[in-house]
Amino acid sequence: MLSRTASALYWLGRYCERADFVARLVEATARLDTLSSRPAGEAAWSSALVVTDNEAAFAATGAAARQAEVACFLTVDETHPGSIVRCLDMARTNARAVRTALTREAWTAINRAWLAFEQRPHECELTDTLELVEAVKTETRGFEGAIHRMLRNPTTWFIRLGQAVERADNTARLLDVKYHLLLPEGEVVGGLIDRDQWTTILQTVSAVTAYRWLYSDGLTVANVIDLLLARAELPRSLAASVEETVAVLGLLARQTGRHGEADRMARLRAQRMAKTRTGEVIVSGLHEYLQAFLHETDQLHAAIGRQFSFV
Repeated sequence: MLSRTASALYWLGRYCERADFVARLVEATARLDTLSSRPAGEAAWSSALVVTDNEAAFAATGAAARQAEVACFLTVDETHPGSIVRCLDMARTNARAVRTALTREAWTAINRAWLAFEQRPHECELTDTLELVEAVKTETRGFEGAIHRMLRNPTTWFIRLGQAVERADNTARLLDVKYHLLLPEGEVVGGLIDRDQWTTILQTVSAVTAYRWLYSDGLTVANVIDLLLARAELPRSLAASVEETVAVLGLLARQTGRHGEADRMARLRAQRMAKTRTGEVIVSGLHEYLQAFLHETDQLHAAIGRQFSFV
């Protein structure tokens, strides 16, 4: 496989996963703001910007961090690379570059998601935004299903590798921002606002039902952190993403013969993750742990590029 093909497949996986994550984040934040007994207001929408690393770009617009402005900015604004529409555009560009390697179902899912934005209304009403978000979730699920039905070869493995790396980054950012930034000043930890926000976090990663299955003592911060950090049963947890990265790199090594720095970094991180105990992480500093994890993810991403000579 050519390096530029491998790079396009990897970035296709990352951009599709990123579009899906931002869509879920916008939907969950809108639900929190609208349905909460006390609307989250600017705090929740500001946190959505921080999670997606778009706070500086939004600040440059001079707009207030209110529901309509932030939802529009994260969904249909084409002036910055962090919006859903730009993620889908870049995913489609990469998919088009490797069109012959994809099945019709995989290409159609990406194309339909992109066309939903091309045909969107000019007004940026919340109802229209949420309809677009739902369309994105539907099509990205369709894309992921199509990938799992494709031949198990380097094409699917590079896409899955991109998805795993992106998923780890997204979940770590989400957990870090909630734990340190989201609760409004003066609110009680464990109070109604705090519980609503942690429920929103679970909704963003599709883990509400999983939480109820795995924990019988109600909603607690420690349990949510444990689920998102250390429970490999949850596909969007850090542990699951780390395990999948190691597995996919191993498959690629056996098929392509390229084995090196990225494999070693991924295995070492998986070994450390296996020894991780949530209680110890919380006591020693969750923020510091997650910041180190994000830095490692950036380093792993760079190592993958070097190992497979991405262009």
